[in-house]
Amino acid sequence: MRSIHAVILSLLLLSLSACAVYPNNDPLNINVVDILPLQSQDMEVRFAVKIRVQNPNGTSVNYNGVALDLEINGHPFASGVSDQSGSIGRYSETVLSVPVSVSAFSVLRQTYGLTQLQTLNNMPYLLRGKLAGGLFGTRRFMDSGKLSLSVPTIAK
Repeated sequence: MRSIHAVILSLLLLSLSACAVYPNNDPLNINVVDILPLQSQDMEVRFAVKIRVQNPNGTSVNYNGVALDLEINGHPFASGVSDQSGSIGRYSETVLSVPVSVSAFSVLRQTYGLTQLQTLNNMPYLLRGKLAGGLFGTRRFMDSGKLSLSVPTIAK
């Protein structure tokens, strides 16, 4: 019985010391770069959300999957996943493109909200996501701001 307690205590101390050697990493900097339309199917609308991921740390960040949830005007709007894998080098950045789906109900809810607001510009968004990186390597992130939609000009 004492040997079981000794083993449990040893494992507990070992797991606590493992947390102490895990380096303190700054959070990743995420910015929405673009939202592009994709071919839609049936009652859903699809977009490609492009995000710039900056790694402000002295070690590379390896990932093997990306997941995103996008809220617009305080309501869930779109979600998506990608099985992309790669590495973001130390003190570097990359742009990732993640396909997201918008249900018809989300489109209707946002359309109803737009009739109340009368504009798309300056609508608040919140992007939550994660870069999957194994048991201890998953990095969660968040970005928020306001949509800035420019109206295309017609050349004369």
